[in-house]
Amino acid sequence: MRFRVWPADRLRSVDPRLADAALALGVTAAAAVAGRQYHPAGWPPFDTTAYVLTACVALPLAARRSAPVFALVASCLGYACYLAAGYQPSLNFWAPAVALYGVAARRPPRTAAACAALCAAVVFGSGLAAPEIGLTITVVQALGVPAVVWMFGNGARVLDERNGQLAALTARLRREQEWRERLAVSEEQRRIARELHDVVAHHMAVINVQAGMAGYVFPSAPEQARAALGTISETSQEALRELRRILTLLRSAADIEDGEAGRAPYAPIPGLAGLREVAERVRAAGVAVDLRTDGAPRALPPGVELCAYRVVQEALTNVIKHARHAAVVVLVSYRPHELLVTITDDGAGDADDRPDPANVARGPGHGLIGMRERAKLYGGTVDAGPRTEGGFRVRLTLPVPAGPSPGSRNRPPA
Repeated sequence: MRFRVWPADRLRSVDPRLADAALALGVTAAAAVAGRQYHPAGWPPFDTTAYVLTACVALPLAARRSAPVFALVASCLGYACYLAAGYQPSLNFWAPAVALYGVAARRPPRTAAACAALCAAVVFGSGLAAPEIGLTITVVQALGVPAVVWMFGNGARVLDERNGQLAALTARLRREQEWRERLAVSEEQRRIARELHDVVAHHMAVINVQAGMAGYVFPSAPEQARAALGTISETSQEALRELRRILTLLRSAADIEDGEAGRAPYAPIPGLAGLREVAERVRAAGVAVDLRTDGAPRALPPGVELCAYRVVQEALTNVIKHARHAAVVVLVSYRPHELLVTITDDGAGDADDRPDPANVARGPGHGLIGMRERAKLYGGTVDAGPRTEGGFRVRLTLPVPAGPSPGSRNRPPA
């Protein structure tokens, strides 16, 4: 013989009300069949009245989930009427106990205790209706059956409460995870926006200046115009390489999510060693740049070097935009526990075009905001503002380890 086992998810999908109705009908049918087949001596036969009273005892079980107290009270009243009519008590004994389980599993302990007392009373009455079982067994039965049923029902109630708490905790953790994922995506978008701003703003500023100069001097100084066009070519190639690096990082991240990592190699992250090339491009745009180093140069973490590189790049871009004829000094100071980068210009140019640090949050540009956000990521600070002796100064301070970092692949500028 082969038995069919229903899947657990299919069993869980059954409507509880249908299950309770089936239970009530099953208990009623079982008691009716037993009463028809079982005729102990001394008890009246199972007639129509007995069938009706049996239905009154068992059918309230259909409401044991939706209205458990009502189901218990109705079942106990029906059983009391059944016993008062003089029928055999053992045939409908278990219906009140099943109803008590529903109360203990779904109602507070006080309510369950009162219902247990009612159930104990009708069980005790059933024992008195059968004198042959004795008073001792009657008392034990009246106390033991409700106590055992209440214990199992209360355990189910506690387990259900804990499951509800776990479900609420799971939902809260899921919401927090989704919030953290959105926050991570937002931070990544801001990081990419900063990278694109630094790359595009710097290189396009140099290209714009060189293109304007080439067009101006082309009739009178073709060699100088040709040099400017060469600078434009080199700067545009550098910009393309930087953009390609960013796009490679994005594509590699997408490949990792799709399980296809390793298709495109990572380009080197710009660091302090690249400041020479930045200074050369800015010099080609007509800005005098003096790159200096103070202290003993040492290798630093790649993120710290990238932050310093971008801040210098952005500061020089602002000089090209607002003070093209200024002389700039870039000082990279290696201190025991911090990296100090200072970009200072002498103020030659149009002072009215300078960004106001006090109003930078309301202005159209994002250069100084991006500098401060970058520095904040690495626990550093950026101070920017006009100097009392004239000109403008940007100072970046970053905490760094005292010893050399083996993870750095860039050498500091000499």
